[in-house]
Amino acid sequence: MLAARRFRLIAAVAALGAGLLAAGPAAADPAATVTVNARAGLATVSDTAVGVNHAVWDSQLGTDSVADLYAKAGVGMMRYPGGSYGDIYHWKDNTAPGGYVAPNTDFDTFMGGAHRAGAQPIIIADYGSGTPQEAADWVRYANVTKGYGAKYWEIGNELYGNGHYGANWEADQHTDKSPTAYANGVVAYAEAMKAVDPTIKIGAVLTTPANWPDGLVGSGDSATWNQTVLSIAAAHIDFVILHWYPTGSTAADELSRPDQVNDMIYLVRQEIGRYAGGRDIGIALTETNTAVGMDTQPGALFAAETYASLLANGVFTVDWWDTHNGPTTVSTVAGQTDYGDSGLLSSGTCVNGTCEPALNTPFAPYYAVSMLGSFARPGDQFVTAGSDRSSVNAYAVRRANGDLALLLVNKDPDNARTVAIDYVGYTPSNAVPTVSTFANGASSITTTTAGTASGQTLPPYSLTTVLLRPASPTTGQPAAPAQPAAGAVTDRSATISWPASGAGLKYEVYRQVGTTSEELGETTGTSLAVGNLLPGTWYTVNVLARDGSGAVSWSSPPLTFTTTAPAVSTCSVRYTDSNDWASGFVGSVDITNTGTATLDGWTLAFTWPTPFQQVTSGWNGTWTQNGTSVVVTGTGPLTPNAGVSAGFVASYSGPNVPPIAFTLNGTVCTAGGTSAR
Repeated sequence: MLAARRFRLIAAVAALGAGLLAAGPAAADPAATVTVNARAGLATVSDTAVGVNHAVWDSQLGTDSVADLYAKAGVGMMRYPGGSYGDIYHWKDNTAPGGYVAPNTDFDTFMGGAHRAGAQPIIIADYGSGTPQEAADWVRYANVTKGYGAKYWEIGNELYGNGHYGANWEADQHTDKSPTAYANGVVAYAEAMKAVDPTIKIGAVLTTPANWPDGLVGSGDSATWNQTVLSIAAAHIDFVILHWYPTGSTAADELSRPDQVNDMIYLVRQEIGRYAGGRDIGIALTETNTAVGMDTQPGALFAAETYASLLANGVFTVDWWDTHNGPTTVSTVAGQTDYGDSGLLSSGTCVNGTCEPALNTPFAPYYAVSMLGSFARPGDQFVTAGSDRSSVNAYAVRRANGDLALLLVNKDPDNARTVAIDYVGYTPSNAVPTVSTFANGASSITTTTAGTASGQTLPPYSLTTVLLRPASPTTGQPAAPAQPAAGAVTDRSATISWPASGAGLKYEVYRQVGTTSEELGETTGTSLAVGNLLPGTWYTVNVLARDGSGAVSWSSPPLTFTTTAPAVSTCSVRYTDSNDWASGFVGSVDITNTGTATLDGWTLAFTWPTPFQQVTSGWNGTWTQNGTSVVVTGTGPLTPNAGVSAGFVASYSGPNVPPIAFTLNGTVCTAGGTSAR
């Protein structure tokens, strides 16, 4: 992201009115119930999980004061040289033609700051105006000459913004700016760079689901950016790169956007699975920020939920945009002054006569990042947690020593919330827990002992972490089973398998259902055939091991798979997303009667996988939608082997996950093929 255009996705925010400060009186009503399910394991936290961006236009790059603030916050990843500057920056002479480079911001200075902070670097190799040789020389200097051990390297930044799809902000001096050209460039860069150091990890730029230009097929292309890049470059890369700048119009709208993360990452993994030839490719989200309250409490709450939800989904680093940026538009948000500055730290400068706090004063999102750094530590495993009220969100991690940490988010700007906490698969001790809180308007995180393991009170607009000890020692438990796999997946069944984790164990397989777990079966072997599944349904399962004394292991990593449409039926449906514009699309369903009886009228039904999808109009049938359920009804007979096509226009405000299961007059149909991005 260029300094001059770093706010391209962020509109000026009107004053939202004064909110209650945490220190003020507030009624703790109504109550919320949070459920933590330790049997439903999610991703394990990497040592690069909590990341930030640092840019060569920033005079504070590499300084001890910034590095020490990041060390205190537990930052494990620092990105350089700064967004779109990555495609104009030349590391050898520390220049960025067409952009400003502050003095003393060269690569060695950056590495000094990263090492002082205890963070790993993630480096953008210049694709837009550089060469594979320049990037290979950088790897040689970093890892051979200097011994920095720089492991993660991105090939360019936001190259889909090079004008190929219309919008043009990213520098790209190549004549061919298509996704095919970029993918072939990634191959050339990866080969040159890994020839110097084969241990490095190479990342390629993808578009984020439901964010422009996701779903678009450019002029002269045969497929979308993601399909093209993965199909060509997958064998040469180790991770993919996403950026996410949701654009809610209000704080409440913006704070609802992390609810899209599960579907967003699911879609990316579906694309990797479909186009990457079975390679295990990681996911990094190397830029994110909020459109509302960047420097105030909405920004802090958004940051906490965005980091937590992405990390729980196995993203190995989330990097906030960015360290310093400077004020743009001053407003009052929840009673606090917001400067429209997407930096974590104040630049100490002024706009329209209003000045920020002193240089390097942390803004509210810094404290959210700091809380994440202490809440989700490397090696912790996220477990499923949730709330029965939309104003309260919950996240949880389980630690190797048996401790459980909770992150509780109160998104109500005006009211405190009492929270009752229930546990599945975990028994906390009766000791008073350690509680840390960052409240609206605060300039620090407060830590004390408060409440109980079963109940806490959350101030308005606050982040709270709760550290719990187990009721009994956790030593002697069986080892957690390793990553399970799914095979022989059909519309109604699948076989779950996993490596043995010890002798004399019984394994229990659980399906995650919200915050509860449903046991699918148990066995002393290392595989289990499960049945009675629903067609076209997304399942997430975990495996636990139990020994002869009854001691139960931690949960395995999660396995997510989707059942298919049936192989045989009396009807067939082909679903097509034929013209997508990243917020809506034209679709069709081609229906064939493959049975032997004539249908006197027909009704096709399906369910959208997310709440973000809506049919807005349709033809060749009467289209209705109720919630996520869609029905299209046609007239006239449908004879054997005859077909009919019905079309529709749909909008989506979040990840556009295609449906898989369709019923015709109540019968589940086979899939006649799906063409959906």
